[in-house]
Amino acid sequence: MKATLQLYGQYLMTTPINYTCTNLADHVEKLNHDDVYRFLKHHQFRPALVWEKARDKIEQCEDGYLIFDDTVLDKRYSYEIEGVRKQWSGNEKAIIKGIGVVNLVYYNPHTKHKWIIDFRVFDPDRDGKTKLDHMQEMLALAGKRGICYKTVLFDSWYATSAMMNHIERLGKYFYTTIKSNRLVDESKGKNPYCNISRLSWNEIELSKGKTVKVKGVMRDMKVKVFRVVASDGDTEYIVTNDSTQFLAEDAQKENAIRWKIEQFHREEKQLTGIEACQCRLNRSQRNHILCSILVWMSLATIGYQTNQTLYQVKTGLFKQFLVQQLRTPLIYFH
Repeated sequence: MKATLQLYGQYLMTTPINYTCTNLADHVEKLNHDDVYRFLKHHQFRPALVWEKARDKIEQCEDGYLIFDDTVLDKRYSYEIEGVRKQWSGNEKAIIKGIGVVNLVYYNPHTKHKWIIDFRVFDPDRDGKTKLDHMQEMLALAGKRGICYKTVLFDSWYATSAMMNHIERLGKYFYTTIKSNRLVDESKGKNPYCNISRLSWNEIELSKGKTVKVKGVMRDMKVKVFRVVASDGDTEYIVTNDSTQFLAEDAQKENAIRWKIEQFHREEKQLTGIEACQCRLNRSQRNHILCSILVWMSLATIGYQTNQTLYQVKTGLFKQFLVQQLRTPLIYFH
């Protein structure tokens, strides 16, 4: 028997803990673990397969959201895996060894459903591309694919002037946060640029925001900035080119939708074994990552159809087994 995408995906979807090639081979008759290694090594699965699977499943709308963010697949105890590099992990709040993945999630505000529609492995030693390069590539591809959306969300890492200008030229809105040392001008050229943290705010401006010029953005782009207090007590500066946005509370809600991609990152790490592959080859790791993302999509499809969380879908696989074993155990407690 040979390993296939269907078999490997089914294994990742149903195994509760162990995600190794050896464990898969141990549970399939006439399947050798070397066959699984060869499957991951020799196939050339590409990110386009994610869109191919998602295209007929996502519910698009004119006011949809494209959400960009990256995550680090923890490989801190791995020493021979290609593509592993030291990088900042927002989840760990530290620099760890891992594989970086830049993801693009689509969110429908009416159905409240999110979908992964594209991704890129961050591997500059291999392709020379930055995370911003990957974001711009996926954004351009979303346009070619005719994806309906109104707003692009991303964090301060991607909030370059070039990216803001690019989204403005596309005729789309963006919401993002910028760092406190970002240079802005609220004087319409009368005074030099200053750090945004040095701006003074009256009560009206705290409620309705300011219109400022962010250094480097197009001259005719109107950027609204809102000063808000984050849940951890830190001050955040939310910026948008949506000139119709007049309330800090609403701007904060728009920006908070970005956390849908954080939910996606948590779900794929906890439910698909995306971090668990120990194959050394770069191609094997990339194929495993893609298969794990397809598993998340399958779990999400079932969850949306049955009105369950992805965690309920996954744990539901073991419910009948537990019921059966409590009735007629294979092993007994004495």
